[in-house]
Amino acid sequence: MDGVDARLVEQWERDGIYRFDRTAQRENIFSIDTPPPTVSGSLHMGHVFSYTHTDTLARFWRMRGKSVFYPMGWDDNGLPTERRVQNYYGVSCDPSLKYIENFEPPFRGDPPKDSRAIPISRPNFIELCDELTAQDEKVFEDLFRRLGLSVDWSLLYTTISEHARRTAQSAFLGNLERGEAYTQEAPTLWDVDFGTAVAQAELEDRERPGAFHKLKFHVPDETRSEFVVETTRPELIAACVGLVAHPDDERYKHLFGKVAHTPIFNVEVPVFAHPLAQQDKGSGIAMVCTFGDLTDVIWWRELNLNTRPTIGRDGRFVADAPAVMSDKAKLQYARLAGKNRQASTSFDGRNLA
Repeated sequence: MDGVDARLVEQWERDGIYRFDRTAQRENIFSIDTPPPTVSGSLHMGHVFSYTHTDTLARFWRMRGKSVFYPMGWDDNGLPTERRVQNYYGVSCDPSLKYIENFEPPFRGDPPKDSRAIPISRPNFIELCDELTAQDEKVFEDLFRRLGLSVDWSLLYTTISEHARRTAQSAFLGNLERGEAYTQEAPTLWDVDFGTAVAQAELEDRERPGAFHKLKFHVPDETRSEFVVETTRPELIAACVGLVAHPDDERYKHLFGKVAHTPIFNVEVPVFAHPLAQQDKGSGIAMVCTFGDLTDVIWWRELNLNTRPTIGRDGRFVADAPAVMSDKAKLQYARLAGKNRQASTSFDGRNLA
């Protein structure tokens, strides 16, 4: 029957049928820590199924006589929100720009062909974030209400709210007081567009075309002095801190524990045996760089290797060459400084003597 959903939702809210009883004793409370869904503009069947499971537990414990604390929240404070605002309005945030009163974005949700994001001030960008998340959250709430979830909507919260931010800041200050917060130079996932760290959950694996590039390393005073490393990341030669082959690989056993020299920059790097090296991938021996992928991080930690970052937070080669390089190698590195990964692929270091 048309309108039944809306009529029941209105009645449940009016009667407070799922309202949490704040006067209940602790032993009579069942509390649900509801993971807030990311407000990304669309819900899918995964949302529906996961919250239906939670709702089943909430209803079960109410039937057992418990007062159920069952809030709902929206995770609207993070990169997904910023990216959605960029795509929806055709804008990007530039903190150096001034605020524009009554700013109107180029479009709202229907981008023209070949459109490019225009830079706007941080306050203007935040206003658009607030506007779009309010719209998206209304869509989320309407659907969850229509599903009949037994949520106490009076407990609704958002991660971008003043209360949530103050709570998080207060918790961090507590960590600081107890000596639990510290700074450390360590690898992290980084978004060069937004200039911020990202969570593993925000990554999406995609296959891309690629190719192995053959790089010649050599070991001084060795009969078999030259060997080839095949890599898909040749731009990271300057960041190489070690070489790794499988312990059972007969081709490289004579190199374990020795020092090889990198091509182009002629930097000394140790050669290790490690079971994660794949004998059937490329030439079977791999560069360990700061940092090509997650396996590099594992090798860096387990083998206690040096840290030699050459890519900056903007996705470009840093200006200063690693201190370990010779003056001649630093001249070659200077040709890379400031370039991005794509531009660096045209680099030719064969002129290094």
